[in-house]
Amino acid sequence: MNSFSDLLSGRPLVAILRGVPVARALEISTAVWDSGLGVVEVPIQTPEAVEVLRELASRGEPVGAGTVRTPEQVAVAAEAGAVFTVAPGLDLDVVRASHDAGLPHLPGVATASEVHHALRAGCEWLKAFPATSLGPGWLREMSGPFPEARFVATGGVGAHNARDYLAAGAGALGVGGAVTRAGGLAELLAVLRDG
Repeated sequence: MNSFSDLLSGRPLVAILRGVPVARALEISTAVWDSGLGVVEVPIQTPEAVEVLRELASRGEPVGAGTVRTPEQVAVAAEAGAVFTVAPGLDLDVVRASHDAGLPHLPGVATASEVHHALRAGCEWLKAFPATSLGPGWLREMSGPFPEARFVATGGVGAHNARDYLAAGAGALGVGGAVTRAGGLAELLAVLRDG
């Protein structure tokens, strides 16, 4: 099983392709992969999205399944070729199913208790969600009691605030709308390249 530390080493972007048709998903994914700055996540809430995941996974680059909320969805993700799973919240059954399938899992957390339980369940990287509601200060505050936790700030993140979350300690950024709108990915990649 790869770890998120391996997957995200030098790649501070998790590009989230929710509801993106396959041709556009390939275009965005190729730009993300070619930049060397990120991996791709496809939320698998529809059969069409599973097919997008399958097509992207066939390219041999890091792609994961998002909005994985049940053990059954973990099985779908694994069968489609995902190399990791992501969830909006913390469900220990989903964590276990992902790890059993050899897939690192990125659970959503928004409280100290959720961070604590996710770490105890073997998740080293956690999705700080929704990031804009939590704010960069939340990441700084969580690093005190949980210095081992690595966070992917997700939800409302884009070129306009990426530096704030990285400066607050985010190891990576989960970005959806900002990477799928025209010009958004280029703006974000420019910020990430500049550090």
